[in-house]
Amino acid sequence: MPTTTEITEKYLSEHPSILDCLKNGIINYSKLSRKITKELDIEKKTSIEAILIACRRYETKIKNEKILEDKILKILKESELEIKNKIAVTIIDKRKYLWKIHEIEKKYQKSADTFYAIEGSKVFTIITTEKHIQNLNNVFGNAIIKTSKNLVMIIIKSPKDLENTPGVNAFVYSKFREHGINIVEQISCWTDTIVVISEDDIAIVMKFLKF
Repeated sequence: MPTTTEITEKYLSEHPSILDCLKNGIINYSKLSRKITKELDIEKKTSIEAILIACRRYETKIKNEKILEDKILKILKESELEIKNKIAVTIIDKRKYLWKIHEIEKKYQKSADTFYAIEGSKVFTIITTEKHIQNLNNVFGNAIIKTSKNLVMIIIKSPKDLENTPGVNAFVYSKFREHGINIVEQISCWTDTIVVISEDDIAIVMKFLKF
């Protein structure tokens, strides 16, 4: 059976808005404790005072996270955004045409065109511009499992400090989750964080990526 501390920490970890208040020291612990006991229906299993103590201990525990968050925000404020529209994502069965994928990758890279090939256990995911969809269809035919169009690629170009600062990409991805934005594909390449989303979501994303 979980302890009061474990129950409290699990609840807090699942509520980002409350975590933000804890990190910034703007929480009413008595009200928070009553809220937790009521929502989890644990009035008879533990006391509000025990929950309150667990909340205070957790606040101390996450203070270092606030310091790290400041470092993350500093990096993101120094980052640059690059937007590419008319992006398509194609999923290909790699067992049939592995050698052709490598040939096409070399061809596109020589022309300096947008092209990323991500290898999975059974498929390749190709991220490129919509103008290449027909060519991919001609080459791979029924090996193509799925093609998604009307996408936008966001490239976050960060300073080198990104390499030694944990949690930057996780922080960025959490912003998409908080705003209900689905990430179609994501790639991390040293100081570049690449995210592919629906073009319908770009206006919302540009607002919360202004650090």
